[in-house]
This record gives sequence, structure tokens and C-alpha cells, in this order.
Amino acid sequence: MSIQPLTGIRVVDLTRILSGPFCTMMLGDMGADVVKVEDPPGGDPIRHIGAGHNELSWYFASFNRNKRSICLDLRSTQGLEALKKLLGTADVLVENFRPGVLEKLGLSRGQIAQINPRLIVASINGFGSTGPYAGRPAFDFVVQAMSGFMSVTGERDGAPLRTGLPITDLIAGLYAAFGVVNALRARDLTGQGQRVEASMMNGILSMLAYLASDFLATGAVPAKQGNDHPITAPYGLFMTADGPIAVAPSTDAILRRFLDELGLAALLESDDFKTNTQRVANRKALDGHICAKLAGDTQDNWVRRLNARGVPCGLVQDIGEALRDPQVLHQEMVISVDHPGRGPVEMLGFPVKFSDTPCRIRHPAPDLGAHAAEVFEDWGIPYSLAELEAASCPGG
Repeated sequence: MSIQPLTGIRVVDLTRILSGPFCTMMLGDMGADVVKVEDPPGGDPIRHIGAGHNELSWYFASFNRNKRSICLDLRSTQGLEALKKLLGTADVLVENFRPGVLEKLGLSRGQIAQINPRLIVASINGFGSTGPYAGRPAFDFVVQAMSGFMSVTGERDGAPLRTGLPITDLIAGLYAAFGVVNALRARDLTGQGQRVEASMMNGILSMLAYLASDFLATGAVPAKQGNDHPITAPYGLFMTADGPIAVAPSTDAILRRFLDELGLAALLESDDFKTNTQRVANRKALDGHICAKLAGDTQDNWVRRLNARGVPCGLVQDIGEALRDPQVLHQEMVISVDHPGRGPVEMLGFPVKFSDTPCRIRHPAPDLGAHAAEVFEDWGIPYSLAELEAASCPGG
């Protein structure tokens, strides 16, 4: 068995839907032994959402690989006791309940420390566990709206737009995984576990980057720019003879090569376009010169010509085209995972590449409750079959 970065780390996963499963999937991809604890009788609601094949949700399969599943009714004494036994030997607990739910289960920070002082508890939520919005329900669309993200997304004269994916869920899950690996390193130094919190709101705010910095420095509220860059020109989508291309000549040297390839290098001597400040002020006129030249050739030819000159440039691809792009396939960002009895499912691969300890698939997404006896045996927890059955039965 090859070693992975998180080989030997045991994770109890109480999460469901997207943000939490995305976090624990990444931990599992890096080698952690992730045990997904699900409510009977139906388990994670996402099991029953999205296109499916042979009763397998592709949505569920794509975010729950490299996990094993057990069913525990945490409303019952037996189920809660079984969970505590797991926590006693685990390294990490990940949950995405509303703030306060763990405490209601009798799993406050102090109570968890009594069970296992080395346990790292990662909580994913909407707005944080403290503050005036701590108790609010949170969904991606609402958080995108409240964060200011939508206010800078869309065309200049259009309505605010959300991104095409639930970015606040995904960012929260990503930051939670980042927090877990840092807390594991801190435990190496201190011997103690700690609480890690990643909220959807904090995560998306961190992505405001220079737009937030501009506002904090000047008080000027950023506006929607469409596909233009707010502080650089030219930059954006430009029409060719048969469709748009994305071009980002973001330094003076790249811009000079770009305009030279178009036969427009002389524009840089014009008083309207000498400096970036002038180019931003006269963006519309500059874009007009560029589009007139680009209209003389096709998308594919311009992408080839401009990349040959070191100008960042690409086609505007749909998701299907992107997932069949030769570079994407070369990087193994589309993989096929066999699910016994159901066949192969294609899904996204591993975005982080390790030279010596690579991510890999050890388990496909699990059937509900398929690994209870196996997990308790592997983790060295004595539990009879009757006890496991009682712990997994609603109201047991």
C-alpha cells in the first residue's frame, strides 16, 4: 500500500449535502480514513438528488468517494454512544450542522475534550458560530448576495448575478480541509486538538481580494465590469471572425507582443494609449481597434498565433468542451470510478498533484450503512452486531 499525505488519520464525517462532503472528500483523497456517519433510514439527502444510474446518484458519487458509511441514529442513546466511541479513537470530526447542534447532542467542546483531548473538530456553517447572524439558515445564493460578490458579477448595466456554481459551499469546504491539515500539524507541536471553523460568508469575503482592498483604501464601492478588468486594459472577450476568445495581456511586455501580432503596436505611441491609466480611460476605443483586427481570422487561428507569442489567450468553452480538452485529460482531471454492481461513473479527478504521495481512489462512494462492523473492527472498538443494529435503528 502506497503512503499518502493523510495515511493513518481517522475522520468521523457528520456532514451532508455539499460543503462538508467536499471537505471530507479532499481529506479522503489525501489518504484519510473517512467514516461517513448517516441518519437512518435514508442517509445523506444528496443520495436521492440528481441524475442516477442503478439507484446511484452521480451527485452523491462525485462528492463521497474514498469514504466508508455507517448508519447511526444520533437521537437514540445507543447511536450517540456509538458515535462517542468512534470519537474516542478518531483524529478529526467534521460537521456542518447549524451552530449549537453539537452542544445539544452533548458534544460541547469541553465534553469532546473529555472523550478525546487530541480530537480536531471542524465546523462548517453559514455565518460563523458567534455574532448576530450565527443562528440564521444559510444557502449559497443568499450568502453570495449578502457578501457583495453578486454586486460585482454581471454586465455593467445588468442585474447582480450569482456565479454558476455554489461557490460559497465549495470555498467553505476547501477552507475547512485546509484548516484541518493545519490543526493536525499544530497537534504535532502541542499534543492537543482544537476547533476549526470555516463559514461560507468568511470564505467568500476572502475572495473579494483587491476589490475589498480598493474599498477599504479609498471608500469607492466597486461596480460590475462584465468581462473587463477593473484596473487593466485591454482585457476580456474579443470577437474574431467566428466567435469570441478570452485575452489577458496583463503586463506591458505581453501587451506589446499582443498588439504587435495584430499590427497595432503603433497604438502604444498614441497619447490615448501610452499608459495603462490612459488605456483604461479609453477602453472602448482601444477595444474597437483590437476587434477590427481580430475579425480577420478565426478563433482557433488567433488562439494558436497569440499563444505562440506568449499572450494568454483561450477559447470560451462550455463544460463539456472543457472536460474533453486535451490538457484536462492529460492532467487526469476526469477519472472513472467503478461502483460494484452499478458500473463506472466519470467524475472530476484530483486538482493537487503530489510527486511521491499521490491522491488515489481507494473506495467508491459507499452504500448506506455498508461498513459498520468493518469500521468498528478496524478502529479497534469492541461492539457486537446487536449493539450496532440498535444504534442504527430510529428510536432504538
